[in-house]
Amino acid sequence: MWALAWPMILSNITVPLLGLVDTAVIGHLPDPKYLAAVAVGAMIFSILYWSFGFLRMGTTGLTAQALGNEAHDQSRLVLAQSLVLAGLIGLTIFILQYPLLEIALNLIGAEPAVTVEARLYAEIRIFGAPAVLANYALLGWFLGNQNTRIPLILLVITNLLNMLLDLIAVYGLDMHTDGVALATVISEYASLLLGCFFMLRMQARLPGKTPWLKLKFVSNYYRLISLNRYLFVRTLALLLTLAFFTSQGAKQGSTILSANAVLLNFFMLISNGLDGFAHAAEALSGKFYGAKDNRGFHRIISATLSWSLITALLFTLFFWVGGNFIIALLTDIPEVRQTAAIYLPWVIILPLVAVWSFLIDGVFVGTTQVKAMQNTMLISVLAVFAPVWYFSQSWGNNGLWLAFLSLFVARGVTGGYVFFKEFKPEDK
Repeated sequence: MWALAWPMILSNITVPLLGLVDTAVIGHLPDPKYLAAVAVGAMIFSILYWSFGFLRMGTTGLTAQALGNEAHDQSRLVLAQSLVLAGLIGLTIFILQYPLLEIALNLIGAEPAVTVEARLYAEIRIFGAPAVLANYALLGWFLGNQNTRIPLILLVITNLLNMLLDLIAVYGLDMHTDGVALATVISEYASLLLGCFFMLRMQARLPGKTPWLKLKFVSNYYRLISLNRYLFVRTLALLLTLAFFTSQGAKQGSTILSANAVLLNFFMLISNGLDGFAHAAEALSGKFYGAKDNRGFHRIISATLSWSLITALLFTLFFWVGGNFIIALLTDIPEVRQTAAIYLPWVIILPLVAVWSFLIDGVFVGTTQVKAMQNTMLISVLAVFAPVWYFSQSWGNNGLWLAFLSLFVARGVTGGYVFFKEFKPEDK
């Protein structure tokens, strides 16, 4: 488990570190509208791209099970199918960019000056759509084959490149939100080229060959599409909830929006760190599940849970001790610093609340229990998050954060119920 988890923990942490650099670079400009605009633009693309996160998760689950069954031709086919879908979806997003961006910006409803900058950011970021989705498929295939060192290399190199380009664009070329967006797009295509290089090297060492003729028949995509439709709904529900969170913050003014954007970088650090264990659970639970090794399946879940809890506790202690220092690093706008510090306690307890849902999702991806992922997410959003937010609106931003944490409590409870129902050791 550790052999798979530690590279993913390190590589995943580079993702929020990139977000921290984006925030720090923009957060030290004199006008808070740039920070708010990047928050809005980044949220739009989180929703847009991660709505198709099934290209990563579905590929991981099917590839891991193919590995357990030693079906190497099937593993190659899954990757090829996922790349075809990624290309088609990426092209569609690019063609429909103007109505998509207009709808998204209108729904968020930020202040006019913020919206102008966010639109500029978005019009540049949209060019990266095909690369982002193809990268999801590649990462899913590497993870399913229990190779986490290649994702580590990919994410570290491309995120370091992104950070460097951020600094050059903003401080060297005197760009603002457009510079941050351009740096991200260049890095996304660099990641795709590097990922294809590693993929071809890895396939050259694996037995079997890609059944190219099967790519022509729509019927051969049925299983992948069937799994992905549930993952699509699940991911869309989560991302729309995050968008709603951002939108409600925007309605309370640019200062609240900017403060929440700073604190959401903490959340991204938490989620990507804990996802390292979830990714290990995906690969190993899928392999043991595919090989019908019930004892190995439950042992790996137990080990992953133990280390996930320890890591969540360390995150909580880290934010408790150093949270205000990190906020000060991210922005020197006094009102944003003060506001973020007020709501920091919600982020301090978040790791211990969210850890359960991350791990359970990892097991569900590996065992392709994607319908359960969809249903537990919908129940958590509609039956818990929405009512908690509605009845706590009088608390302002505190009520918004309470609803956000309640979402993860509900996901942990509903996911745990399904897990113990479906994976009883004595029944398998």
